[in-house]
Amino acid sequence: MRRVYLDHNATAPLRPEARDAMLAAMDIVGNPSSVHAEGRAAKALVERARAQVAGLIGCDPGDIVFTSGATEAASLAIPEGATVASAGIEHDAVLSWVQKDGVDLTRLLDVDEHGVLTGTAQGDSFDASIQDDVVALQAANSETGVRQDTLQHAQKLWALKRQVLILVDAVQALGKVPFSFANSGADFVLASAHKLGGPKGVGALVVKHGIDVKPRIRGGGQEMGRRSGTENVIGIAGFGAAAEAAARDVAAGRWEEIEELRKILENTLAASTNATIFVGKGANRLPNTSCFATPGWKGESQVIQMDLAGFAISAGSACSSGKVRASSVLRAMGYDEETASSAIRVSLGLDTTAEDVQRFAEVWLAKERKFRARAA
Repeated sequence: MRRVYLDHNATAPLRPEARDAMLAAMDIVGNPSSVHAEGRAAKALVERARAQVAGLIGCDPGDIVFTSGATEAASLAIPEGATVASAGIEHDAVLSWVQKDGVDLTRLLDVDEHGVLTGTAQGDSFDASIQDDVVALQAANSETGVRQDTLQHAQKLWALKRQVLILVDAVQALGKVPFSFANSGADFVLASAHKLGGPKGVGALVVKHGIDVKPRIRGGGQEMGRRSGTENVIGIAGFGAAAEAAARDVAAGRWEEIEELRKILENTLAASTNATIFVGKGANRLPNTSCFATPGWKGESQVIQMDLAGFAISAGSACSSGKVRASSVLRAMGYDEETASSAIRVSLGLDTTAEDVQRFAEVWLAKERKFRARAA
């Protein structure tokens, strides 16, 4: 049985370009901080990758700070003791700064039934409610694929004439849709290599020129004094190569082809069942992401059944240590506990074929019919 991987938002397969760059980097002996020829060769690899990642994000290479991933990047961006405003749809790497021990430390931003920011915070306009140090805005949601106009909301925040830092989580958007740091309204942008075909364990924080960042990891002063520790040369080289390849794919319109497959998938399922809710379908979404819920049919049960049938999908974010729980994203969008517990995510990749989509639809619909028969 040929397995079909439909969980690209959790992690994307390693791109050949990234693999080749990493293999080549393994032969570089030097430490990037050393001044001899071997050290300069390693430093050159890091700086080449910095330029490649900057090309994808649309920023200056000097704005890039390499980290171990987007979670570390978020912790580097958010000052110690800062208050953070965000919507409940944000990733845990951001929400953990908004909540402590399950208690909200600040008011959450509102979203509508599609998961789109409304420009209010618990019913009040930004100018009446935002008193926080940092406002987190998500470029695209990992579970629903719903995209936000971060610049529009940044402009509202700029109008407040307060010292508010804007953090944009672009982890899912990068490499799937065009992205421009200058047009995002961000002071900080989060990026992760493995979401776009690079290696796991490396990411970046983009810092707007002129903004001071206090290091969380102190030591030798690497990454322009912002993140100490010898650079992960092999991982960074793979990140750079993946970013360059991802930028080419976006420019070539390859994800538009994947969006057509996503439409075929959803139309096929919708034509055969009226009990399934397609989350965020009325909003602007990533081209590869489909989130749907069949109330009463537990998401984790669907994931297990489809896994046994040869399909890799998920029941939410893959960054929660394997925890099984109702989707906090769907709960923030107003869905009840049963529906939020019944959602699954199918995220296509550039290697997904029409046959893969058709096979998935046939198998899932057969299992959905069995579920309805048992529930009757």
